Amino acid sequence: MEIWSFTFNPFAENTYVIWDETREAAVVDPGCYTPEERAELTDFIAEKKLDVKLLLNTHAHIDHVLGNAFIKKKFGVALWLHRLEAPVLKSAEVFAGVYGIPAFESSTADYEIKENESIRFGNTALEVLFVPGHSPGHVAFYNRTTGILLAGDVLFNRSIGRTDLPGGDYDTLMKSIRKKLYVLPDATQVYPGHGPATTIGEEKLYNPFCAVE
Repeated sequence: MEIWSFTFNPFAENTYVIWDETREAAVVDPGCYTPEERAELTDFIAEKKLDVKLLLNTHAHIDHVLGNAFIKKKFGVALWLHRLEAPVLKSAEVFAGVYGIPAFESSTADYEIKENESIRFGNTALEVLFVPGHSPGHVAFYNRTTGILLAGDVLFNRSIGRTDLPGGDYDTLMKSIRKKLYVLPDATQVYPGHGPATTIGEEKLYNPFCAVE
């Protein structure tokens, strides 16, 4: 599986495109909002000759869903989301007004992401890890073959997701990190929702919020 990241919108959110040798692809957490951001994403997909099959959300905070409606229409794909994130996705329209983001187009989920299931495209399987704490229905996507983890806003390079938003809980987040992420191989490449990539091993050693003593 190959992966490419884009940094979009005023929140500096990481949007990911993942694909394999079949050229089938998935878009994860599309934060593209402006015409320029949308063009950057679609031009890349066209250049790589990718066939987008899936739209996945790790969670539904506004910075991760700004491009949902656009991607659904552009590529004719369904949106996958955990059921506990449905109210969060619905509230994104309210937060758009709070953050001064005009003309936000809301979206709805088409398929429910379930814990421990495997989501497939091409020859690629993504294992679903249920990792709440930053938001109530947050999930991460793990490709065991390549050792790639799309972690959303749970674990960052030397940081963790905030827990002061509705549905957030610090103890739950810590449990998700230690019980679901830190059990993965140390070499696992972590691609977070913001900031640079890291590895599980590095965070276990150096993350000031959740290093393993």
